[in-house]
Amino acid sequence: MTDVTNLAADVTDFTSNVFLVTGDRTVLVDAGANFDVVSRVASRVDGLDAVVLTHTHRDHVGNIDAVREAFGVETWGYDPSHPAVDHEFGETVRLGDDDFSVLHTPGHKNDHVCLYAPTQEVCFAGDLVFANGAFGRTDLEEGDRRTLIRSIDRLLNAVDPTLAALHTGHGPSVTTDAYATVERAGQAARQW
Repeated sequence: MTDVTNLAADVTDFTSNVFLVTGDRTVLVDAGANFDVVSRVASRVDGLDAVVLTHTHRDHVGNIDAVREAFGVETWGYDPSHPAVDHEFGETVRLGDDDFSVLHTPGHKNDHVCLYAPTQEVCFAGDLVFANGAFGRTDLEEGDRRTLIRSIDRLLNAVDPTLAALHTGHGPSVTTDAYATVERAGQAARQW
């Protein structure tokens, strides 16, 4: 069974959540910024197999060079032209013990993806949606509200209504009514 730990849960500096996913393949989902993620990883595991990026905003990739150097790992992302990305995603990526579908979900940033494991009903949503039905900013470069709404709809169509866990780029993970949380985010984005 895949285990997921948010290494940035108690960080007060501006960063994204950083999820350590352990199992057959030990992976970081996003690297965060402005804190020592390397020591937090090293205190829990002997090494990493990869880093995967939900998108390349600075708060998600600021620690990437330190992680690459410390663990000798490469990164996977949507846009291989970005310096933080070594390899472009295929249709799926292995995190822990599970294969996650890679869903391109722009609107917050052009290279944004969500990662979904239907067997475990787990989704890493990056900055597309958040707890309580919040949604990602669209006032930054590459942001677009209509595109974000289409991406939320794409996520709703891809995940099962029994979605068990929604791990977001900021704030708490959602483990109760996760599908309804995504629905609320879509409704809220349409109202703003």
